[in-house]
Amino acid sequence: MSPSRKSLSPAKQVGQLLVIGFDGTEMTPELANLLTRIQPAGVILFARNIVNAQQTHKLLKDCQGCVKDRLFTSVDLEGGRVDRFRNVTGPTPSAAEVFATGEPKLYRRHGEVIGKICSALGFNVDFAPVLDLAFAASRKVMSSRAFSTDPKAVVTYGREFLAGLSGAGVIGAGKHFPGLGEGNLDSHHELPVIRKSFNQLWEEDLVPYRLMKRKLPMVLINHANYPDVTRDPLPASLSNYWITDVLRRKIGYRGLVVSDDLEMGGVLEAAPIDEAAMRFIAAGGDLCLICHEQARIEQAYETMQRETERDSKFRRRVLESTKRVAAFKTKSPELKRRAPAPAPEKISRLSTQLWEFSEQVRLQALSVAAIAGVRR
Repeated sequence: MSPSRKSLSPAKQVGQLLVIGFDGTEMTPELANLLTRIQPAGVILFARNIVNAQQTHKLLKDCQGCVKDRLFTSVDLEGGRVDRFRNVTGPTPSAAEVFATGEPKLYRRHGEVIGKICSALGFNVDFAPVLDLAFAASRKVMSSRAFSTDPKAVVTYGREFLAGLSGAGVIGAGKHFPGLGEGNLDSHHELPVIRKSFNQLWEEDLVPYRLMKRKLPMVLINHANYPDVTRDPLPASLSNYWITDVLRRKIGYRGLVVSDDLEMGGVLEAAPIDEAAMRFIAAGGDLCLICHEQARIEQAYETMQRETERDSKFRRRVLESTKRVAAFKTKSPELKRRAPAPAPEKISRLSTQLWEFSEQVRLQALSVAAIAGVRR
């Protein structure tokens, strides 16, 4: 833990359990005040924050200027439907498009291309890859974000994608534990209820986390309910059973546990934002994602501060996670890099590389489809 953290009371360390989003494309007095006061573990940007490469790099640098510890500068970039840089470097292929090539070297290249662009813009975390299985039930919701019903095929893609990200100096995160493959509702708006036994989940949806537990720097927890397993109405993100009993103890995962956005409808049906944040941490989580409204960020931060001062059990849980976050940051070379503002020529080169990769993916997928058609 850095000296700045050691000198703080547990209540003041609560900020290191938050990764926050905001509106706007430049630093404002209001945002600077929020960052300075809360001292969050990280920030997350979306398309609403991104105009061009230089502006994005400056915004992230300005955020870091308000926070003493190194920030997780994060983005949610998978390719396809979830592509925050589309207007900066052009569209990125989806995981399903890349997987259709059947070429692990292109899976790795997918992570590498995305990672190089992230790094050039100033990001050190990408909340990808998706490890959900592509069952029929979730097809309308997940679309090209999920790509196979075979968990070992998902592991192959996930390992290669993460290696590509890491080689470009970017931390990845597997999502959405324990699996949204059988969910037919969008947790952004509603709470998916997935009726599946633990044994089924263990042999299917949980396989990527079991096999990749040492390869995943972060695991992001979803907002779905599994009533046949837990016999309660809670989303996994608020469940001690899923986070501590299964992910930590049974699977043996030792990295950082991140919530999906706590402003999503799937979790707010179960609890208001401040209670949701506390329950996620109490259940064993490390980093609360709150991706939009300043009032909700402040509400969660202030309530967790009060609870840390009031409740010794919660205070121990806060200390455990702040130590884990600090240790993770200390040993992560990705957070030590400080890339200079990207020159237009560099962004042009990266855009060309992305286009060439996209063409390679398209042609290889067509070839695979043609061979499959002949074999039929």
